[in-house]
Amino acid sequence: MTFIDKKNYYKRILVVGVFLLFIVIIIATNLGVADISLKQTAIIIMSKIPIVNNFVSLDGIKYTSVIILLNLRLPRILLACLVGAALSVVGTSYQGIFKNPMADPFILGVSSGAALGATITMVFLKEIHFFGMSMIACSAFIGAIITTFLVYNVARVGIKVPVVTLLLAGVALNYLLSAIISLMMTFNRDNIEEIVMWTMGSFSTAGWSDVILLSIITVPSILFIAVFSRDLNIMLLGEDSARSLGIDVNGFKKYIFVISTLMVAVVVSVSGIIGFVGLIVPHAIRMIFGPDNRVVIPFSALFGAIFLIICDTLARVVLPPSEIPVGIITSIFGVPFFIFLLYKAKKKAI
Repeated sequence: MTFIDKKNYYKRILVVGVFLLFIVIIIATNLGVADISLKQTAIIIMSKIPIVNNFVSLDGIKYTSVIILLNLRLPRILLACLVGAALSVVGTSYQGIFKNPMADPFILGVSSGAALGATITMVFLKEIHFFGMSMIACSAFIGAIITTFLVYNVARVGIKVPVVTLLLAGVALNYLLSAIISLMMTFNRDNIEEIVMWTMGSFSTAGWSDVILLSIITVPSILFIAVFSRDLNIMLLGEDSARSLGIDVNGFKKYIFVISTLMVAVVVSVSGIIGFVGLIVPHAIRMIFGPDNRVVIPFSALFGAIFLIICDTLARVVLPPSEIPVGIITSIFGVPFFIFLLYKAKKKAI
């Protein structure tokens, strides 16, 4: 297959993937306790799409159905879509700059830092707001940034940041922060349910303000990383080769690391910790389409969004009216996949 044929092939797959995402959004929005037909769901969603809304009418659809879909289900599903895309692209970028297939926001401790910030606020400063935002979200963001700063500086050797040291620093800090969260849960049993939902991920409190905030941060960040996908490909050749081709390796790693961490911080501030998405999706895409990050990044964003919408839908509908933290669902998929990757690495080492 020639380069042009491959390009056209990927474009067709991308179009099919976008169509599949739209179908998944409609089906996920349709599922729930309230009895709303699939046809009504599609009409309500299309009524909010410019140009398309000229060809649909809400006549005969209950006002309560419109409110449930537009104010409760749809923002939640769109938030899951954005979070899935962001975490998948972050996983891809971490794995690219660290040249380690196990690199993931959860493993590097960034997610745990955000969770600790949120937990402290839940216990001591729950009712305080900052510029209209919940203090929980602000504290989660601050916790992620501080953790990133600590991990980076613990791992730094002069102007260089060795990959192995960075991963080890992240894992060590992850365990420490998780232990502190568990300790706080032990002494604050009144908040334990809310803390558990946060540390395992949930979209139950999703609103349009969260969707707007996440869109403003993640969409430009994903586009920024996609623009430098070629440089990520060159990084796979090794740092010396990348330098010889004119890439400022340390500067590039810093930029990608900071942008990726910013995305993780914002994601965790609105949804809590959701593990393994950044591990599962990029690897699955590489298995299907190969290692070229020019392909992996957009497809990871697309199928990461689809994957997390499906996981969140399962979390909502498996045990109604109760809700399972979405992080549990992603872990059910993620742990076997992680073991599979370890098995593959072990076979290569033999």
